[in-house]
Amino acid sequence: MKFFGFLCFFSISLSLIAQGQEKYDPSIKGAKDTIRVALTRVDDQLIPWASLPEVVITDTRIFKSPEQIAAYNRLKYNVYKVLPYAVYARSRYAQLQKDLATAKNRKEERMLAKAFEKEVKDMFNREIKQLTITQGGILIKLIDRELGTSSYDILKEMKGGFTAFLYQSVARVFGNNLKNKYDSQEDRDIEAIIQSSPYYRYYAL
Repeated sequence: MKFFGFLCFFSISLSLIAQGQEKYDPSIKGAKDTIRVALTRVDDQLIPWASLPEVVITDTRIFKSPEQIAAYNRLKYNVYKVLPYAVYARSRYAQLQKDLATAKNRKEERMLAKAFEKEVKDMFNREIKQLTITQGGILIKLIDRELGTSSYDILKEMKGGFTAFLYQSVARVFGNNLKNKYDSQEDRDIEAIIQSSPYYRYYAL
């Protein structure tokens, strides 16, 4: 009887040891496993992992006076006003570059460029011309931020140096400069507003 009890104990112990030595296989689903994750094999082990969304941590801006708060809110309003145009310009200009790269000949390239120019002019006549001088200056900087090149250089590329010079002359009369570049340090307030913008995070990132 004692031998039989010892045999049962020995058999159960071996079973438990064998189970403990089995490698965990994440591909085998249990009764309550409902979360699907990616797997990576490392040294014959399947390691589950999941990608997490980017978390942006920003500090709370402290203002010294009500005037600073008002100035920042005005800047925020102006940035939000022109940001969609800059995002659109980036998307449309990138599409133009793709189309030009696959154009069959110079005639097709000119047609694509004219279509782009007409689209931009229509938007200008419909919406952009209603912007204030301040908003126009911010838009010039945001175009450089999104496209990586100034408004002046884009005009020079599309219409030639003389036309770019004429547009630059008109812009200077109204207190703006088509050659203005975006500097994330110098324009850190604008950068902070863009990074906190739900519109930019949804449509541009």
